[in-house]
Amino acid sequence: MARPKKDISKQRTIVIAFRVSQSEYIIITNNAEAIGLSVAQYIRRKCTGKSLPNKKVDPLDRKLFVELSRVGNNLNQLARVSNSCIRAPFNIHKQLEEVKMLLQQLKSNITNNDR
Repeated sequence: MARPKKDISKQRTIVIAFRVSQSEYIIITNNAEAIGLSVAQYIRRKCTGKSLPNKKVDPLDRKLFVELSRVGNNLNQLARVSNSCIRAPFNIHKQLEEVKMLLQQLKSNITNNDR
């Protein structure tokens, strides 16, 4: 039995061709590969504004991300206590801000949303 025919409005009959440099091609293929799409699917979704799947994260990076989230949670608890003015543990406002910035940089390096 043959496969059912697609509706004519859903058939992809138009070809769009364009040139990219070698560096652009590498970026496009790496981005498509990272989220598990073919280059054509990636470009089609990107150009039409459809949502892209989340980037696949390496299991080791996932564990690191979980640990960083735990550290961030502990820092938020410390910040809440220090901002409540009930007690000021070692006057650590400046250090908390520095650690927060470092955590944000690490998270962005892990997720690396270049989509």
